[in-house]
Amino acid sequence: MSGIAKPNAPAPSWPPPTLDPAGPFAAPLAEITFVMLAMGCAVFAIVLAVLFFALRRDGRWRTFIGSPRAVLIGGFAFPVIVLSASLVYGLWTTARVTEAPAPGEMRVRVIGEMWWWRVIYLQDGQPSFETANEIRIPTGTPVTFELQSGDVIHSFWVPRLGAKLDMIPGRTNILRLEADRPGIYRGQCTEFCGAAHALMAFELVALDPADFASWREAQMRPAALGANGDQARALFQTAGCAACHSVRGTDANGAIGPDLTHFASRRTLGAGILTNEPETLRHWLADAASLKPAARMPSYAQLPAADLEALALYMEQLQ
Repeated sequence: MSGIAKPNAPAPSWPPPTLDPAGPFAAPLAEITFVMLAMGCAVFAIVLAVLFFALRRDGRWRTFIGSPRAVLIGGFAFPVIVLSASLVYGLWTTARVTEAPAPGEMRVRVIGEMWWWRVIYLQDGQPSFETANEIRIPTGTPVTFELQSGDVIHSFWVPRLGAKLDMIPGRTNILRLEADRPGIYRGQCTEFCGAAHALMAFELVALDPADFASWREAQMRPAALGANGDQARALFQTAGCAACHSVRGTDANGAIGPDLTHFASRRTLGAGILTNEPETLRHWLADAASLKPAARMPSYAQLPAADLEALALYMEQLQ
């Protein structure tokens, strides 16, 4: 899948290049930013010029600047024209951003929770499969995101792909995003939501349509288990993992934490802040709070080292 399936390279750095849009819903926002910056500089230059002439000893300029005509032009007509033009330009430029979703458009439901992201892919309005902390979409296709919250107010933002939008408890807000080209785009919660707010990130991975179709087909399958699958599943149950996590195709059906069916195919863990690799996973299982303070994942340091190793190996097989 174009080298994006599960590389061990670190996640893209934060902050991302916000004014380097990678999709049609982000481009108008970057354009408006540059246009407004240029307009602000122009207005500032005009004010400086007026101030310069007002301070000159030439009485004609002082008389003109203080006249009712100058006040009418500079204090009323000029602001009305500039602000009206800005309003019309802004509404016209952002028309695509606020366009209603087309019937049958691909939909993904994202639920913000303390402090991770539940991601549910929908088919005909119904859940198709669930993942967490990583979103994959096809390039060149608008995707409608149904944004919800499972507890407090969160905010969903992928700077290079579009605007940010709050996730309000009890409401569903709609946001549309599209990526022009394959890539990995960093996202972040941008509404303070508690102790681990700054560590509530995610990645949006844009794939070629064919690669996305292959990935989606694989995600809909039950978990693929390797050697010692039965023994590892039993340990997963007795250790209490199944009380919070679900692994499709097994008896684990917990709904409190992330779905782990295809955990090993994800690039990161801990909600986008850590690279998903064996050593990090073992540390996470033993003491998640040492890697992500305030994380609700309990510590399993009390388990024998052999059991921790077996759990880690089991999760690494969940492709």
